[in-house]
Amino acid sequence: MLELGKTEAPKGDLIKDVSEADFMAEVVDASQEVPVIVDFWAPWCGPCKQLGPALEAAVTEARGAVKMAKVNVDEAQMIAGQLRIQSIPTVYAFYKGQPIDGFQGALPASELKAFIDRVVQASGGDASGGLDEAVATAEEMLEQGAAADAAQVFAAVLEEDPKNAKAFAGMVSCYLALGEIEQAEAVLNGVPADISRAPELEAAHAKIELAKQASNAGPVAELTAKVEADPSDLQARFDLAQALYANGQTEEAVNQLLDLFRRDREWNQGAAKTQLFTIFEALKPNDPVVLNGRRKLSSMIFA
Repeated sequence: MLELGKTEAPKGDLIKDVSEADFMAEVVDASQEVPVIVDFWAPWCGPCKQLGPALEAAVTEARGAVKMAKVNVDEAQMIAGQLRIQSIPTVYAFYKGQPIDGFQGALPASELKAFIDRVVQASGGDASGGLDEAVATAEEMLEQGAAADAAQVFAAVLEEDPKNAKAFAGMVSCYLALGEIEQAEAVLNGVPADISRAPELEAAHAKIELAKQASNAGPVAELTAKVEADPSDLQARFDLAQALYANGQTEEAVNQLLDLFRRDREWNQGAAKTQLFTIFEALKPNDPVVLNGRRKLSSMIFA
Protein backbone atom coordinates (compact mmCIF):
# COMPACT_ATOMS: atom_id res chain seq x y z
CA MET A 1 0.00 0.00 0.00
CA LEU A 2 1.21 3.50 -0.81
CA GLU A 3 2.60 5.31 2.21
CA LEU A 4 2.62 9.09 2.18
CA GLY A 5 5.08 9.57 5.00
CA LYS A 6 7.18 7.89 7.64
CA THR A 7 4.93 8.90 10.51
CA GLU A 8 1.26 8.21 11.00
CA ALA A 9 -1.20 11.06 10.65
CA PRO A 10 -3.18 11.85 13.81
CA LYS A 11 -6.44 9.91 13.95
CA GLY A 12 -8.39 13.15 14.32
CA ASP A 13 -7.14 14.28 10.93
CA LEU A 14 -7.83 10.92 9.28
CA ILE A 15 -11.23 9.95 10.70
CA LYS A 16 -14.07 12.39 11.23
CA ASP A 17 -17.79 12.42 11.92
CA VAL A 18 -19.36 14.31 9.02
CA SER A 19 -22.80 15.92 8.76
CA GLU A 20 -24.79 17.31 5.84
CA ALA A 21 -23.45 20.75 6.72
CA ASP A 22 -19.79 19.85 6.20
CA PHE A 23 -20.09 16.94 3.72
CA MET A 24 -19.00 19.17 0.85
CA ALA A 25 -15.89 20.37 2.69
CA GLU A 26 -14.88 17.13 4.42
CA VAL A 27 -15.65 14.72 1.56
CA VAL A 28 -16.02 16.36 -1.85
CA ASP A 29 -13.41 19.09 -1.37
CA ALA A 30 -11.07 16.98 0.77
CA SER A 31 -11.07 14.21 -1.84
CA GLN A 32 -9.42 16.54 -4.33
CA GLU A 33 -6.14 15.79 -2.54
CA VAL A 34 -6.55 12.32 -1.03
CA PRO A 35 -9.28 9.65 -1.29
CA VAL A 36 -11.98 9.85 1.38
CA ILE A 37 -13.65 6.62 2.52
CA VAL A 38 -17.24 7.43 3.53
CA ASP A 39 -18.94 5.03 5.96
CA PHE A 40 -22.74 5.41 5.93
CA TRP A 41 -24.03 3.97 9.20
CA ALA A 42 -26.69 4.36 11.92
CA PRO A 43 -26.65 3.71 15.69
CA TRP A 44 -29.28 0.97 15.43
CA CYS A 45 -27.40 -0.99 12.73
CA GLY A 46 -25.73 -4.15 14.08
CA PRO A 47 -23.38 -4.84 11.13
CA CYS A 48 -22.32 -1.16 11.25
CA LYS A 49 -20.91 -1.75 14.72
CA GLN A 50 -18.74 -4.54 13.30
CA LEU A 51 -17.62 -2.71 10.19
CA GLY A 52 -16.93 0.71 11.69
CA PRO A 53 -14.01 -0.16 13.99
CA ALA A 54 -12.49 -2.55 11.43
CA LEU A 55 -12.66 0.11 8.72
CA GLU A 56 -11.16 2.71 11.05
CA ALA A 57 -8.29 0.33 11.77
CA ALA A 58 -7.69 -0.25 8.05
CA VAL A 59 -7.74 3.49 7.35
CA THR A 60 -5.33 4.15 10.23
CA GLU A 61 -3.02 1.43 8.92
CA ALA A 62 -2.91 3.22 5.56
CA ARG A 63 -1.00 6.03 7.33
CA GLY A 64 -2.53 8.97 5.49
CA ALA A 65 -3.01 7.40 2.06
CA VAL A 66 -6.78 7.75 2.63
CA LYS A 67 -9.09 9.58 5.02
CA MET A 68 -12.41 8.45 6.47
CA ALA A 69 -15.72 10.23 6.97
CA LYS A 70 -18.46 8.67 9.11
CA VAL A 71 -21.98 9.73 8.11
CA ASN A 72 -24.98 8.89 10.30
CA VAL A 73 -27.78 8.36 7.74
CA ASP A 74 -30.45 9.16 10.34
CA GLU A 75 -29.02 12.69 10.49
CA ALA A 76 -28.06 13.01 6.81
CA GLN A 77 -31.09 11.72 4.97
CA MET A 78 -30.77 14.12 2.04
CA ILE A 79 -27.23 12.94 1.23
CA ALA A 80 -28.24 9.31 1.69
CA GLY A 81 -31.12 9.86 -0.71
CA GLN A 82 -28.99 11.61 -3.31
CA LEU A 83 -26.46 8.76 -3.25
CA ARG A 84 -29.24 6.14 -3.26
CA ILE A 85 -28.13 4.49 -0.04
CA GLN A 86 -30.64 1.64 0.21
CA SER A 87 -29.07 -0.39 3.01
CA ILE A 88 -26.36 0.06 5.60
CA PRO A 89 -23.55 -0.21 6.15
CA THR A 90 -22.65 1.21 2.75
CA VAL A 91 -19.16 2.49 2.02
CA TYR A 92 -18.11 4.75 -0.86
CA ALA A 93 -14.63 5.96 -1.73
CA PHE A 94 -14.52 9.51 -3.10
CA TYR A 95 -11.63 10.90 -5.13
CA LYS A 96 -11.54 14.19 -7.01
CA GLY A 97 -15.08 14.81 -5.81
CA GLN A 98 -16.52 11.60 -7.29
CA PRO A 99 -17.31 8.08 -6.00
CA ILE A 100 -14.73 5.69 -7.47
CA ASP A 101 -15.40 2.47 -5.55
CA GLY A 102 -17.65 1.09 -2.85
CA PHE A 103 -19.36 -1.86 -1.20
CA GLN A 104 -22.28 -2.79 1.06
CA GLY A 105 -22.29 -4.88 4.22
CA ALA A 106 -19.56 -5.81 6.67
CA LEU A 107 -16.33 -7.21 5.19
CA PRO A 108 -13.45 -9.10 6.83
CA ALA A 109 -10.23 -7.23 7.53
CA SER A 110 -8.42 -8.77 4.53
CA GLU A 111 -11.08 -7.51 2.13
CA LEU A 112 -11.08 -4.07 3.72
CA LYS A 113 -7.32 -3.85 3.15
CA ALA A 114 -7.78 -4.94 -0.48
CA PHE A 115 -10.51 -2.31 -0.90
CA ILE A 116 -8.27 0.46 0.42
CA ASP A 117 -5.40 -0.78 -1.74
CA ARG A 118 -7.63 -0.46 -4.82
CA VAL A 119 -8.68 3.04 -3.82
CA VAL A 120 -5.09 4.14 -3.25
CA GLN A 121 -4.04 2.70 -6.59
CA ALA A 122 -6.95 4.36 -8.39
CA SER A 123 -5.87 7.72 -6.95
CA GLY A 124 -2.32 7.43 -8.23
CA GLY A 125 -0.75 4.50 -6.40
CA ASP A 126 2.17 2.73 -7.98
CA ALA A 127 0.52 -0.59 -8.82
CA SER A 128 -1.88 0.26 -11.64
CA GLY A 129 -0.67 3.39 -13.40
CA GLY A 130 -0.20 1.68 -16.78
CA LEU A 131 -3.59 0.04 -16.67
CA ASP A 132 -5.27 3.30 -15.63
CA GLU A 133 -3.73 4.96 -18.68
CA ALA A 134 -4.99 2.14 -20.91
CA VAL A 135 -8.51 2.47 -19.49
CA ALA A 136 -8.44 6.23 -20.06
CA THR A 137 -7.32 5.67 -23.66
CA ALA A 138 -10.10 3.16 -24.25
CA GLU A 139 -12.69 5.52 -22.75
CA GLU A 140 -11.53 8.25 -25.13
CA MET A 141 -11.77 5.84 -28.08
CA LEU A 142 -15.31 4.96 -27.04
CA GLU A 143 -16.31 8.62 -26.82
CA GLN A 144 -14.97 9.10 -30.35
CA GLY A 145 -17.15 6.27 -31.66
CA ALA A 146 -14.54 3.51 -31.94
CA ALA A 147 -16.44 1.08 -29.71
CA ALA A 148 -15.02 -2.13 -31.20
CA ASP A 149 -11.43 -0.92 -30.82
CA ALA A 150 -12.10 0.32 -27.31
CA ALA A 151 -13.54 -3.07 -26.36
CA GLN A 152 -10.26 -4.73 -27.35
CA VAL A 153 -8.32 -2.40 -25.04
CA PHE A 154 -10.73 -2.98 -22.14
CA ALA A 155 -10.43 -6.73 -22.70
CA ALA A 156 -6.63 -6.49 -22.58
CA VAL A 157 -6.84 -4.58 -19.28
CA LEU A 158 -9.07 -7.30 -17.82
CA GLU A 159 -6.52 -9.94 -18.77
CA GLU A 160 -3.99 -8.10 -16.61
CA ASP A 161 -6.42 -7.09 -13.87
CA PRO A 162 -9.53 -9.33 -13.72
CA LYS A 163 -11.05 -7.10 -11.04
CA ASN A 164 -10.80 -3.77 -12.83
CA ALA A 165 -14.27 -2.28 -12.39
CA LYS A 166 -13.67 0.53 -14.88
CA ALA A 167 -12.67 -1.94 -17.59
CA PHE A 168 -15.78 -4.06 -16.99
CA ALA A 169 -17.94 -0.93 -17.14
CA GLY A 170 -16.16 0.12 -20.31
CA MET A 171 -16.88 -3.25 -21.93
CA VAL A 172 -20.57 -2.85 -21.08
CA SER A 173 -20.60 0.62 -22.66
CA CYS A 174 -18.90 -0.71 -25.78
CA TYR A 175 -21.46 -3.45 -26.31
CA LEU A 176 -24.30 -0.98 -25.70
CA ALA A 177 -22.79 1.40 -28.25
CA LEU A 178 -22.74 -1.51 -30.71
CA GLY A 179 -26.38 -2.29 -29.93
CA GLU A 180 -25.58 -5.63 -28.30
CA ILE A 181 -27.57 -5.46 -25.07
CA GLU A 182 -27.40 -9.21 -24.37
CA GLN A 183 -23.60 -9.16 -24.62
CA ALA A 184 -23.49 -6.16 -22.29
CA GLU A 185 -25.59 -8.09 -19.76
CA ALA A 186 -23.32 -11.12 -20.11
CA VAL A 187 -20.28 -8.98 -19.28
CA LEU A 188 -21.99 -7.57 -16.21
CA ASN A 189 -23.07 -11.04 -15.06
CA GLY A 190 -19.42 -12.11 -15.20
CA VAL A 191 -18.19 -9.41 -12.82
CA PRO A 192 -16.50 -10.79 -9.65
CA ALA A 193 -18.83 -10.51 -6.67
CA ASP A 194 -16.40 -8.45 -4.57
CA ILE A 195 -16.42 -5.54 -7.05
CA SER A 196 -20.03 -5.82 -8.22
CA ARG A 197 -21.08 -2.82 -6.10
CA ALA A 198 -18.45 -0.48 -7.52
CA PRO A 199 -20.05 2.81 -8.68
CA GLU A 200 -18.93 2.22 -12.28
CA LEU A 201 -20.77 -1.09 -12.33
CA GLU A 202 -23.88 0.35 -10.70
CA ALA A 203 -23.80 2.88 -13.55
CA ALA A 204 -23.45 0.01 -16.04
CA HIS A 205 -26.60 -1.60 -14.62
CA ALA A 206 -28.46 1.68 -15.13
CA LYS A 207 -27.17 2.03 -18.70
CA ILE A 208 -28.42 -1.45 -19.58
CA GLU A 209 -31.84 -0.71 -18.09
CA LEU A 210 -32.09 2.51 -20.09
CA ALA A 211 -30.93 0.74 -23.25
CA LYS A 212 -33.72 -1.81 -22.86
CA GLN A 213 -36.24 1.00 -22.46
CA ALA A 214 -34.83 2.77 -25.51
CA SER A 215 -35.47 -0.27 -27.70
CA ASN A 216 -39.20 0.11 -26.97
CA ALA A 217 -39.42 3.91 -27.05
CA GLY A 218 -42.03 5.61 -29.21
CA PRO A 219 -41.52 8.49 -31.66
CA VAL A 220 -40.56 11.78 -30.01
CA ALA A 221 -42.69 13.98 -32.29
CA GLU A 222 -45.83 11.92 -31.72
CA LEU A 223 -45.38 11.83 -27.94
CA THR A 224 -44.57 15.54 -27.81
CA ALA A 225 -47.81 16.32 -29.60
CA LYS A 226 -49.70 14.07 -27.20
CA VAL A 227 -48.27 15.85 -24.13
CA GLU A 228 -48.93 19.28 -25.62
CA ALA A 229 -52.53 18.28 -26.31
CA ASP A 230 -53.03 17.07 -22.73
CA PRO A 231 -50.33 18.18 -20.25
CA SER A 232 -52.04 16.14 -17.50
CA ASP A 233 -51.43 12.86 -19.38
CA LEU A 234 -48.64 11.66 -17.12
CA GLN A 235 -48.10 8.34 -18.89
CA ALA A 236 -47.55 10.20 -22.17
CA ARG A 237 -45.07 12.51 -20.42
CA PHE A 238 -43.19 9.53 -18.96
CA ASP A 239 -43.13 7.85 -22.40
CA LEU A 240 -41.85 11.09 -23.92
CA ALA A 241 -39.02 11.21 -21.38
CA GLN A 242 -37.98 7.67 -22.34
CA ALA A 243 -38.13 8.56 -26.03
CA LEU A 244 -36.07 11.71 -25.52
CA TYR A 245 -33.40 9.79 -23.63
CA ALA A 246 -33.32 7.14 -26.37
CA ASN A 247 -32.87 9.98 -28.89
CA GLY A 248 -29.84 11.32 -27.01
CA GLN A 249 -31.75 14.29 -25.54
CA THR A 250 -30.85 13.53 -21.94
CA GLU A 251 -31.40 16.99 -20.47
CA GLU A 252 -34.83 17.24 -22.11
CA ALA A 253 -35.72 13.80 -20.73
CA VAL A 254 -34.72 14.86 -17.23
CA ASN A 255 -36.79 18.04 -17.52
CA GLN A 256 -39.88 16.06 -18.50
CA LEU A 257 -39.42 13.74 -15.54
CA LEU A 258 -38.94 16.68 -13.19
CA ASP A 259 -42.17 18.19 -14.52
CA LEU A 260 -43.94 14.87 -13.98
CA PHE A 261 -42.60 14.67 -10.42
CA ARG A 262 -43.77 18.23 -9.75
CA ARG A 263 -47.27 17.36 -10.99
CA ASP A 264 -47.62 14.08 -9.07
CA ARG A 265 -44.61 12.66 -7.25
CA GLU A 266 -46.51 9.48 -6.27
CA TRP A 267 -47.69 8.64 -9.81
CA ASN A 268 -47.07 5.01 -10.73
CA GLN A 269 -45.32 4.29 -7.41
CA GLY A 270 -42.91 7.19 -7.78
CA ALA A 271 -41.87 6.24 -11.31
CA ALA A 272 -40.56 9.72 -12.15
CA LYS A 273 -38.12 9.78 -9.23
CA THR A 274 -37.01 6.20 -9.92
CA GLN A 275 -36.36 7.00 -13.59
CA LEU A 276 -34.47 10.16 -12.68
CA PHE A 277 -32.19 8.21 -10.35
CA THR A 278 -31.60 5.62 -13.07
CA ILE A 279 -30.51 8.34 -15.49
CA PHE A 280 -28.36 10.06 -12.86
CA GLU A 281 -26.69 6.76 -12.04
CA ALA A 282 -25.94 6.08 -15.71
CA LEU A 283 -24.16 9.43 -16.13
CA LYS A 284 -20.97 10.69 -14.55
CA PRO A 285 -21.55 12.22 -11.08
CA ASN A 286 -20.14 15.58 -12.21
CA ASP A 287 -22.21 15.76 -15.41
CA PRO A 288 -24.03 19.14 -15.46
CA VAL A 289 -27.29 17.32 -16.27
CA VAL A 290 -26.87 15.27 -13.07
CA LEU A 291 -25.86 18.22 -10.90
CA ASN A 292 -28.69 20.45 -12.11
CA GLY A 293 -31.22 17.62 -12.06
CA ARG A 294 -30.36 16.55 -8.51
CA ARG A 295 -30.51 20.15 -7.32
CA LYS A 296 -33.96 20.72 -8.85
CA LEU A 297 -35.27 17.39 -7.56
CA SER A 298 -33.97 18.09 -4.05
CA SER A 299 -35.57 21.52 -4.04
CA MET A 300 -38.94 19.92 -4.81
CA ILE A 301 -38.51 17.09 -2.29
CA PHE A 302 -37.54 19.39 0.57
CA ALA A 303 -39.71 22.36 -0.37
